[in-house]
Amino acid sequence: MPEKKHRIGVYPGTFDPLTLGHLDIIRRGAKLVDHLVIGVTTNASKSPMFSLEERMEMVTRETADVPGKVSVVAFDSLLMDFAERENATMIVRGLRAVADFEYEYQMAGMNQQLNDRIETVFLMADVSLQPIASKLVKEIAIYGGNIGKFVTPTVRAQVVERINTTGRLRGVC
Repeated sequence: MPEKKHRIGVYPGTFDPLTLGHLDIIRRGAKLVDHLVIGVTTNASKSPMFSLEERMEMVTRETADVPGKVSVVAFDSLLMDFAERENATMIVRGLRAVADFEYEYQMAGMNQQLNDRIETVFLMADVSLQPIASKLVKEIAIYGGNIGKFVTPTVRAQVVERINTTGRLRGVC
């Protein structure tokens, strides 16, 4: 009998900060594979609120109770190179809106040109979580808005603390 091939999925992102939308995709993506690798990356075009190490710790802590095999790995390379290193058979991506689809469709096409052995799988975010974006969460927090509906209590506290220590808070989150 042939050996069963393990399905390994990679869910990449900056996770700055990790949102309830990210957690929804992680929980659902973990059901599709034998092992979900959450790839925490740097992105030169974004100004992260948290360091790579802080984001790695945040994602590891917040996904500790996700059923199945889940690991958190940092990477700073082309996604397809990272996916190959992790022996992934699929890339898991979350979609919120039409604008996401257009960008993700283009990226999936480019990634397929780089490596056609790795499939891209799109998961629609839960309807209640579709408007959540890390960039908007940070902006709301900086201006003193309540981000409790968009992140876990621990992440909320971490964001508030970061804003308080940088002196950019204009209210209470």
